[in-house]
Amino acid sequence: MPMNLTDWLGDNPWALWLTLAVLLGIAEILSLDLVLIMIAAGALGGALVAVFAPGLWWLQIAVAVGISVGMLVALRPTLMRRVQQMPGYRSSTDKMVGSAGVATAEITGDSGEIKVDGQIWTARVHTPGTVIEKGTEVEVYEIDGAIAVVYPRYGELSSP
Repeated sequence: MPMNLTDWLGDNPWALWLTLAVLLGIAEILSLDLVLIMIAAGALGGALVAVFAPGLWWLQIAVAVGISVGMLVALRPTLMRRVQQMPGYRSSTDKMVGSAGVATAEITGDSGEIKVDGQIWTARVHTPGTVIEKGTEVEVYEIDGAIAVVYPRYGELSSP
């Protein structure tokens, strides 16, 4: 009698853990945030336990969670610090500076909204007293917390 895939996976839980680790590794390559790779390492730990103790699901899960949490707490902060200290590193908000966008609402010194790279941001003008009309092309001067400070893209940039 031939064995089907479900029966085989039930008899070989390491294959499920290994598949999960590979998928998380691929997702990490796409996200590059050093979180999914830590969880993938936990899945590899679960796979290793499954090789030696295939019937102990609770132990596989405990090892996978323990390794994942341990790496997220102990290793990720160190790795992130090193990455941020590398020459040429720019955060995603730093990369926004100089980006072009469009005002999706009137922008004043207190309020406004822009769309940059498909994302909506709260915005305010760089020069107090200036008003940027809806539909005007803007450029990001700086990021102040969660607010984009902008000026008209084809206008003159005056000092605040």
